[in-house]
Amino acid sequence: MIGPLGKSRVTASPTTPRRVTFGSTPAEDSSFSVEVRLIRVRISKRNVEAVSVITRSAESVAATNHRAVSSPKLDHSPVNASGSVQSRWAIVGLVGLRIAIGFEFLWAFFDKLFGLGYSTSTKDAWINGGSPTKGFLSGANVGPFQGLFRSLAGVPGMDWLFMIGLLGIGLALILGVAIRPAAISGALMMLLMWAAVWVPAKVAGGLPSGSTNPIVDEHIVNIFALIVLAALATWGAGFLGRKWASLPVVRAHSWLR
Repeated sequence: MIGPLGKSRVTASPTTPRRVTFGSTPAEDSSFSVEVRLIRVRISKRNVEAVSVITRSAESVAATNHRAVSSPKLDHSPVNASGSVQSRWAIVGLVGLRIAIGFEFLWAFFDKLFGLGYSTSTKDAWINGGSPTKGFLSGANVGPFQGLFRSLAGVPGMDWLFMIGLLGIGLALILGVAIRPAAISGALMMLLMWAAVWVPAKVAGGLPSGSTNPIVDEHIVNIFALIVLAALATWGAGFLGRKWASLPVVRAHSWLR
């Protein structure tokens, strides 16, 4: 274009390109950061999905292994039924043994108290002035402890201790309460009576002792029976036994069971 002075002048036409800058505008920075965040979110989601897949796979493997090693279901086969029957008979035997030994102690108490005529005559009954221990302990004429037992024969304190022991042991075993203390006390009493009789001796006081075995007699059998009852005190204890076992002091001290 020719100006009025004859000099040429260059003007910018509409097609002239814009000036290029190497910086970025705030809007462009914002869009770029949004895109970066979206990419990070997508990567995070993929990681979470991968972890979820791994976790589900591990849980599946654990469940499979658990099913593989889990215990089999109980079946009602003849073998199990037979075992159940045997357990019931074992409980019946223990209950019968407990009541039988308890009745043995309790009967001895009533016989010595009233003189029922079995081992104690009426005139020698305790209520008639007799001594529950004199007849038995005064006959201890053999063994290393014969002098000790004879010195205790007829002593009032020993009479009371002996009768209380017979009554307490008998009632506890029959009722099913305090089975272990009763069984321990009964076993100790049987052991003392065995020592007073002194089963190993063949002759006592110049006469045959009547022993049929150098060690084992009814006292030894009763001792081991009472040990079994003490060990299995929870078997077949009955209603009163369960009530006794529920007492706080009994729960705190199992030997009172």
